[in-house]
Amino acid sequence: MKKLILFELRKVFSKRLALIAIIGILLFSALLSFSTFQNKYAFDKNIGEGTGKTAVEIDKEIAAKYEGILTDEKAQQMMSDFAPTSDLHGLNAIYVYQNAMQSAAFSRFSDKDGNWNGLSVSDVFGNEEIKIGYVDGWLSTSRNMVRVFVALALAVIIMLAPIFSGEYEGVDNIILTSKYGKTKCATAKVVAGIITAILTTTLVASFNLLLAFVFYGTEGLDCSILFAPSDYVEAFIPFNITCGTLLKYQILLAFTCTLSITGITLFLSAISKNQIVALVAAMAIFLFPILLPITEVNPLFRLVGLLPIYHVLAISLLSVEQMSNGMLYAIWAIPAALLLLGVGASISRRAFAKHQVL
Repeated sequence: MKKLILFELRKVFSKRLALIAIIGILLFSALLSFSTFQNKYAFDKNIGEGTGKTAVEIDKEIAAKYEGILTDEKAQQMMSDFAPTSDLHGLNAIYVYQNAMQSAAFSRFSDKDGNWNGLSVSDVFGNEEIKIGYVDGWLSTSRNMVRVFVALALAVIIMLAPIFSGEYEGVDNIILTSKYGKTKCATAKVVAGIITAILTTTLVASFNLLLAFVFYGTEGLDCSILFAPSDYVEAFIPFNITCGTLLKYQILLAFTCTLSITGITLFLSAISKNQIVALVAAMAIFLFPILLPITEVNPLFRLVGLLPIYHVLAISLLSVEQMSNGMLYAIWAIPAALLLLGVGASISRRAFAKHQVL
């Protein structure tokens, strides 16, 4: 069985389209991370201004000045330190960007003129203890991972769509009439498909984390995502979790997504006589839910949100609920993924074994 699994893995990874998919997603990750890093901007009247690496260094230096638990004193100090020194010409100060820390402070504690709006930390965050520091790099990484993991799911579909259907195009008569064709070979294909999804997800997630460490270092992983620059405030997760926890959830959901889509793709590959049909059908099933007019506030989203596409569009699923044990509702993606994988793997194995050689 081990030799059969290794043989099937070699078949998957030796296909030109599979190699193109893997290389393509790694290049996409690198370009996205580098462009995000290069587009960073920061200004401070005492330090200066810069883009790219310089901007990150400025943001880190400013964050170090205020890092720790957010207090009313720190909030008011930031409002004083970052107060506009020139006429805003009618612009709302909340949306004026100088640096990441200033943007986070103004989006919560500023009026339209850049003055303190009178709100206390408890007024904004309730009884939550908010640890602040350098989070901008990690939130950018989180945002990029959404795009990368969607591409990852599509890459897994491309790699696995031919795993059964490809054999129907002239090779099935050899496989299904061999000694183990209807038993061990079918099982080996299922196992190889699952291993392919796990290995590819591990590679892509590790590569993106490595890029983040290179560009932003390790500072801020233990800081709250709630005290973030203004462009992260709207449509973001409303729970007091750290940047590190956010990334752990996203990577976990990347695995649940690829395993879910593996089950679906194996099933479609086993019942389709043509690779293209299996590929298109799997992609359509994966992408279709985002067309449904169901938002996070709709009770139905608790079910729809457990479909594979929403695992990688992680923000929506992570925003649903924080349960009494502190875990997020998104954790239900694990049993949902195991169910889809188990059903898909079981049916695909039987369908391939029952295929009649013409």
